Amino acid sequence: MAKLPPFPGTSGRRDWPTAIDAVRKLMANGDDTTQVFRIMRALNVGNAPMNYARLLATEQGGRIAYDRVELAQRFSDPAFVASFAPGTVGAAYRTFLETTGYSADGLVEVSRLEPSEDDIAHPYAWFGRRVRDTHDIWHVLTGYKADESMGEAALVAFSFAQVGGLGWALIGTAAALKSMRVTGSKLFAKAVWEGYRNGRKAKWISGEDYLELLHEPLDAARARLGIVTPVAYLRAQRELGPELASYLSMQKAKLEQATIVPERIAA
Repeated sequence: MAKLPPFPGTSGRRDWPTAIDAVRKLMANGDDTTQVFRIMRALNVGNAPMNYARLLATEQGGRIAYDRVELAQRFSDPAFVASFAPGTVGAAYRTFLETTGYSADGLVEVSRLEPSEDDIAHPYAWFGRRVRDTHDIWHVLTGYKADESMGEAALVAFSFAQVGGLGWALIGTAAALKSMRVTGSKLFAKAVWEGYRNGRKAKWISGEDYLELLHEPLDAARARLGIVTPVAYLRAQRELGPELASYLSMQKAKLEQATIVPERIAA
């Protein structure tokens, strides 16, 4: 596989102090999605060139990169979201948006760490946005709940296996370790580890043409991509119950005596 140059103007060094500060804040408040992006930027050094090169090496990757579709714009179009036939990945994504209240443009906004930050016109930055914008599609494909601490942590581990980046590894590990103290059980941690293993087994989903994938029947897409049923995750959901499966968010809700609807995490 070709080795591409680093992103212009970057030092190539990981910013561990920022990452540690951000993960502490995220573990204190799982709904503080901004910390996820701080961690990604601090630790995922060199990740974008690696994945962009991998995309170009796939059969459709050159065309996908040439087209450079901004998926958040498409996913934010109500007519586009409404166009998918029942039973498809796109229809499941539509249901996901309706039931959670989440949105593609909301995820874009929370990913901007500076108010004036614009989308950078560079292939690596475009690929990073592509990973971010397909995060909820991955929730749909894997079955990991988005409005649940364990579902997010499991998908983080799945994402680390798929696209690399120490930021994903740090978040998943921190959530799994803390879960053992909070829940008094290893079930949450086992679900996160299963997410990593399932991500390793699956086809590289970032190489997919999402505009085609969304029209594919959900079960057929899962089978083709090698995405298996998360057995340990489903067991943990049953045995831990909603409160412990969502311990990061639930603690914040109890502390503030309010119901919180997070904008959540991105890949």
